[in-house]
Amino acid sequence: MLQRICTTEDVWEGEFQEFAVKDIDVIVVHVEGGGFRAFESKCPHQDQSLGEATLEGNVLTCPAHLWQFDVTTGQGVNPAGCKLRGFACSVEGDEVMVDVEQSLEVSGT
Repeated sequence: MLQRICTTEDVWEGEFQEFAVKDIDVIVVHVEGGGFRAFESKCPHQDQSLGEATLEGNVLTCPAHLWQFDVTTGQGVNPAGCKLRGFACSVEGDEVMVDVEQSLEVSGT
């Protein structure tokens, strides 16, 4: 079920923030060029938190071992064979809504 996680003003374009939803840490990314994406705040490499990651353009870099991910899709950039767990994310008015109950394949649209 979609639930409000923040407002569109809480996360500026080209930035991300971490939120806790139902005991799951979630990062909400305001993708450059528009749109919001939501991912579990956990790197697939040793379950490291992404709360202190860096974001340059659309590439999120894990602070622990520098694994990188494309935030438009969650797909690994370095290494390419990994992927972040994505969640349904939409904007209703000025509220960012996220559903953490079901993982999904995040598309670039």
